[in-house]
Amino acid sequence: MFHQFVVWLSNTVGQWGYSGIVMLMALESSFFPFPSEVVIPPAAYLAAGGKMNIGMVIFCGIVGSLIGAMFNYWIALTFGRPFFEKYGRYLLISHHSLEKSDRFFERHGHISTFIGRMLPGIRQYISLPAGLARMSVYTFCVATALGAGLWVAVLAGLGYWFGRNEQVVLQNLHWVTWILVTGCGVIVFLYWRRWRSASRRSGYLSK
Repeated sequence: MFHQFVVWLSNTVGQWGYSGIVMLMALESSFFPFPSEVVIPPAAYLAAGGKMNIGMVIFCGIVGSLIGAMFNYWIALTFGRPFFEKYGRYLLISHHSLEKSDRFFERHGHISTFIGRMLPGIRQYISLPAGLARMSVYTFCVATALGAGLWVAVLAGLGYWFGRNEQVVLQNLHWVTWILVTGCGVIVFLYWRRWRSASRRSGYLSK
């Protein structure tokens, strides 16, 4: 059944064109349980054959990802925040914990969202803590678009060059994913070092 569903998704991209990419990527970025790997590579393969434009494939993938992420953000902000403020104490989540989350995303929300959009298993859900913490919508959108854009570009590149062979796409995607995860770890480490250095200088000047 799942294989038939994936085939249907691939056919939808071909039949609905760019609007299909936006719709499916929006679903993928919300709560719908299917991977972006079955949306972007087939579309990029069609672009390689001259049936679509690779730039538009990437653009629509980013737009769809942003729409889905904004939906999760809105859900968390509209319903999650009031719920935890009212009932959080019963779940061992204090008002102080929520305030700490707010401060964290105010300072580090941009890098957290950017990195989160590229990590497997986290991409779809990084929007939820951002919404709970009332992260700036503008910052959230920019970080989401950049992170999702890099991931979509990777998928599009694999589909463009190896789209005919699904096994080759998956094998290369495995290595690219590990490279991205490692790169994210390096970015986080460098960011942490720079933030710690800036905090020390600020503390010194404030004395």
